[in-house]
Amino acid sequence: MYSVERHRQRRDRFYGAIPDFWADLYGAEYALFDYVMLTEKEAEQIRTATNRIGYLFRKTAGLLRRLPDETLRLLGFHPDTLPFLRIPALPAETVIARADLVHVGETFKLIELNADTPTFIRETFDINERVASFFHLRSPNKGEVHDVAEAILHAIWQSYRLLRRDGEPYVVFTSHEDHMEDRETVRYLQRISGIEAAYVPLHELYVVAEDVRLRGGGMLRRGLYDGEGRRIDVLYRQTYPLEHLVEDRSPDGTKVGVQLLGLWKEREVALINPPSAFLLQSKAVQALIWGLYEEGNPFFTEEERQWISEHFLPTYLDEEYFLDQQLMYVQKPAFGREGDTVVIKSGKGEPMVADIQQTYKDETPVYQQYMPLPETVVKTINGYETVRLLHTCFLINGKAMGIGLRAGGMITNNLSYYLPVMMKG
Repeated sequence: MYSVERHRQRRDRFYGAIPDFWADLYGAEYALFDYVMLTEKEAEQIRTATNRIGYLFRKTAGLLRRLPDETLRLLGFHPDTLPFLRIPALPAETVIARADLVHVGETFKLIELNADTPTFIRETFDINERVASFFHLRSPNKGEVHDVAEAILHAIWQSYRLLRRDGEPYVVFTSHEDHMEDRETVRYLQRISGIEAAYVPLHELYVVAEDVRLRGGGMLRRGLYDGEGRRIDVLYRQTYPLEHLVEDRSPDGTKVGVQLLGLWKEREVALINPPSAFLLQSKAVQALIWGLYEEGNPFFTEEERQWISEHFLPTYLDEEYFLDQQLMYVQKPAFGREGDTVVIKSGKGEPMVADIQQTYKDETPVYQQYMPLPETVVKTINGYETVRLLHTCFLINGKAMGIGLRAGGMITNNLSYYLPVMMKG
């Protein structure tokens, strides 16, 4: 028999035994002590959809690099990022990306791809395994943490070799120190990578844009430095978005974020995820892919067009299609995150549901057909609750792995639950 008090106690004991994990966020329950079962068929459908989506985005990256600056600006890219977007750094455009999916009939469709700075990593590859072990069940992600660790390590060494330096690299993992989810996600990646590295908060990093001759006759070389004056070779910025980086300024107004990108371009420092990941981050890229599909452009093969038809939702840079067809749709910012600034509208363009946060209201808007998320009932510390499920799957160096679930309302935001996922059979 389900007892709310007993459930709360068991949850507290279980998550309380996991160090440095954010089982509660913003003073509310985040990690549910419950799970949803997936069939083998569903897990395979998720991985297949994510692999196809990843392939289509990687192919589109080549096209994006050939577009003029004016078109990239229409897709929402900040003018200060344009000199860096077309530079490929690694064989994979992004080391860690995450697809957010909706289950529709016998397939899964893409809501959005977070190619630049996805979180939800520790939940998927670590916590999910711990929950599976506790309940004596099987996780769809069993053993995949080793693939993630290998991808991180490989990317670090690939990036360092591009700098053409000798010796061991000085690798720094960074995030905002005062945000537990960001900080501990990054520190988790640092631990599993197995490489000797430091964690340095963002506020302790500083840029030296030009060589400086010191009083004693020595030289301070241009580059990125930590608070102790040590020059950094590889900066792992898993939770720090590039659109925030380009806005970074020093107290005197200097664009230190743009200076850092300049140092990356000139191979004075390596960045992971590389800026190429940001090239795929704009939700307007989905509108571009859908537009090419809809007009029958030969850029995509017949097989690729079938994939788009199956796994993409109609997505545009204006509302006209949905108003003409009287279809519910979603307005979202090109670079928004965690449901922030998302609005669900009726076929007449009237707002029906809007996220309380409107941080990205000045971003380029993207319009996508509304597709209701499937519902289920879960156990919470306050009793049973009906939630909507957002399926997620990571692309690790371009390969689909790591299936997860967020549970919330019509808009999945930063107050939505983490819901562990298990395998049937």
